[in-house]
Amino acid sequence: MPAAHHLSPRSLQPLATLIGLALLAAACGSEARTITGRAAEIYSGKCARDADATVTVYSGRTEYLIAPILEAFACEMGIDVRVRWGNSTDLAVLINEEGAATEADVFLSRSPGPVGFLEGKGLLGTLDDEVLSLVEPQNQAASGAWVGFSGRKRVLVHNVDLVSDEELPTSVFELTHERYRDRVALPATNGSFEDWFTVFRDTHGNDVATQWLRDMVANDAVYYPNNRAIVEATGRGEIDMGLVNHYYNHQEQIAEGVAHRAENHDFGDEDIGSLLIITAATVLGTAQNVDASNQLIAYLLTEGAQRYFTERTFEYPLAAGVAPNPALPVLTALEIGSVDFDSLGGGFEDTERIIQESGILND
Repeated sequence: MPAAHHLSPRSLQPLATLIGLALLAAACGSEARTITGRAAEIYSGKCARDADATVTVYSGRTEYLIAPILEAFACEMGIDVRVRWGNSTDLAVLINEEGAATEADVFLSRSPGPVGFLEGKGLLGTLDDEVLSLVEPQNQAASGAWVGFSGRKRVLVHNVDLVSDEELPTSVFELTHERYRDRVALPATNGSFEDWFTVFRDTHGNDVATQWLRDMVANDAVYYPNNRAIVEATGRGEIDMGLVNHYYNHQEQIAEGVAHRAENHDFGDEDIGSLLIITAATVLGTAQNVDASNQLIAYLLTEGAQRYFTERTFEYPLAAGVAPNPALPVLTALEIGSVDFDSLGGGFEDTERIIQESGILND
């Protein structure tokens, strides 16, 4: 059985334990209130007095990244939001197992892959035309089943004291060379790496991608469990470089300042290592409140939410005409729209098998 089918204890918690972010909307009673903290950066007005609808979200996006937006939505729209947090792949498998009995109305995924898996199982609805119109055609499913709401670029983070400019590669294929032996970290079981490797397989062919991973293992690539662990280790000089999502290093630079000794490096414009992967939002075909679910997804595409994504979390905005944070590099070749994400729905299961068989986890 693929590893994705082994759900974490957190994803097996009963729905009664879901975090009720927007119960605050109902709790306002007859006295309107405002919200504070990061949620107030998105909406700074008074909360709606009464909640007349509830939306249950299964979120594969990390809580700290998206909870403020859900809180602002609940306050402004007067719609209660209940959230189950977890790994996108685990949640997709869980929704498939729950089938028509799932209580999920909305699924937020780290990438279109897990959403495409559910679409292939016939479990998704179709988003309202008003929601689909908020993003460009290349940032949504051809079927209208999902939309992208932010983007994360793959980069090579490197320690500036341990890696010279001359040593920085122009392609991920160079990382299998002897000069990079025992110097490169891979977050091999992390969802973002799995998403990227699935696109790698689709773009270059299964044999080429599989051989690249085997060559990385043979070149003593070092396993880390996630992107942030690699960024922190690179900043400390524990490892020279690693493949990560771009925004983790920006966040670490703000938190640590000059003490953090790592920078992002972009591969060549046409290199798979520079891929931008979009997040995805969808409404389940069994959603109890379709209107409120569409409102929530539309809210992710508003100017306030899009500005939050790029200014606070350093992601690329996909809607509302919001420009990317000036700290982010300009997107070029392998940007949004260059990959047929609709074709990747079932790929993550084979990806996990290939990663397991590569030996990267045996180090």
